[in-house]
Amino acid sequence: ERDIFEYIELWYNKKRRHSTLNYLTIKEFNNLKINYKYAA
Repeated sequence: ERDIFEYIELWYNKKRRHSTLNYLTIKEFNNLKINYKYAA
């Protein structure tokens, strides 16, 4: 169970594209949020 949890939370969720984030990965989305913060 732990291995499955780690795979999903630490690898898969970071790599997959999320439809609610306009098909960006979490890392790509977070990079956009940082850019918006400094754009204002």
